Amino acid sequence: MQITEKQLALVNDRLQAILKSDNYFARLYKEQGITEIKTVEDFHKLPFVDKAELRNAYPLGIQAAPDEEIVRIHSSSGTTGKPVIIPYTAKDVDDWSTMFARCYETAGITKKDRIQITPGYGLWTAGIGFQAGCEKLGAMAIPMGPGNTEKQLRMMQDLGSTVICATSSYALLLAEEINKRGIKKDICLKKGVIGSERWSDKKREYIANELGIELYDIYGLTEIYGPGIGINCADQTGMHYWDDFLYIEIIDPETGENVEDGVEGEIVITTLVKEGAPLLRFRTHDLSRIIPGACSCGRSYPRLDVIKGRSDDMFKVHGVNMFPSQVEELLGTVDGVSSEYKVDIAHDEEKNRDIIMLTVEAEGRVSFDKTAETIKVLFKSKLSVTPKVVVVSVGTLPRSEKKTKRVFDHRED
Repeated sequence: MQITEKQLALVNDRLQAILKSDNYFARLYKEQGITEIKTVEDFHKLPFVDKAELRNAYPLGIQAAPDEEIVRIHSSSGTTGKPVIIPYTAKDVDDWSTMFARCYETAGITKKDRIQITPGYGLWTAGIGFQAGCEKLGAMAIPMGPGNTEKQLRMMQDLGSTVICATSSYALLLAEEINKRGIKKDICLKKGVIGSERWSDKKREYIANELGIELYDIYGLTEIYGPGIGINCADQTGMHYWDDFLYIEIIDPETGENVEDGVEGEIVITTLVKEGAPLLRFRTHDLSRIIPGACSCGRSYPRLDVIKGRSDDMFKVHGVNMFPSQVEELLGTVDGVSSEYKVDIAHDEEKNRDIIMLTVEAEGRVSFDKTAETIKVLFKSKLSVTPKVVVVSVGTLPRSEKKTKRVFDHRED
């Protein structure tokens, strides 16, 4: 997706704001002689930014607006290293709520809906973003936050919630609880807005069927406002993103070179109007592609395909590079296996080799031994790795109210 003249002008405006602020990135740009963006070539000379640099600027080194204009900060939900702190001006907050309201509208949600918000509040951007967009739209917000499933289900029934906002992990937990309690007839949900983590087709199908709802993928990162910068439409042809607020390019994660529309690579985002912490060419490590052509829904906003995973989610066993998305894809072809799994990787010192153990859930109607053997053969033929496979009953693996960690590499312990 080629950057337009209007977008270039907005990028240059943000660059000037950064240079004027003399923040962390201003010093980097000045050292490299970057003072103005006039052409596409100028834009591509901008260095990439990644999360490590944002941590280096801790706590407020990326702030580009004066203190008196900062009304809020948020922080990423990561658990390693220093946190990333993102300051917001009042305009940033309003722009974010505008984008989020646009997401709800794209999903066919109106001010008549009652939106139950289960993601966390506080420093994390999720809950408050879902709520601000809901209020901007004019719908009823039910700000539950995560946890307390008993109360979630009670409020869902008593208030007649029509939309559920959640991570896919918590949506799965709620679907299972509704199924277990036999209360589906008392649930009024029509749509689900799901974000924060990628999810398999099998999990998507289960949640949609058990809750009887349409599902929508919402996209976002704390560093780039938060969730709400894109969502798929009812035609389910990819996620529309808001190119009046953002410019997105796709690069080869190995070379850093731009790839053509339609080719999968790493998403790189430039904020066009953000004031508190503008970011130019931020490497998200999310893997997707820009879908070429117009959407059948008639919207002119460009589209991203579903997020396939993260370039830094890759794990290597026996010299083979693997992604969680590949594990999910293979398990999705095995009869009776649920969407939930866990990968444990360890090193056998005695045999001097790595071991991969895969724990999966399966329905009681299938043979656990035969299912384990089927999975072993699939992994050997498709990924050239033979895991130890443990099959357990559905519901055995832990459910999460937030994101679910699936790969545990004990070689790092």
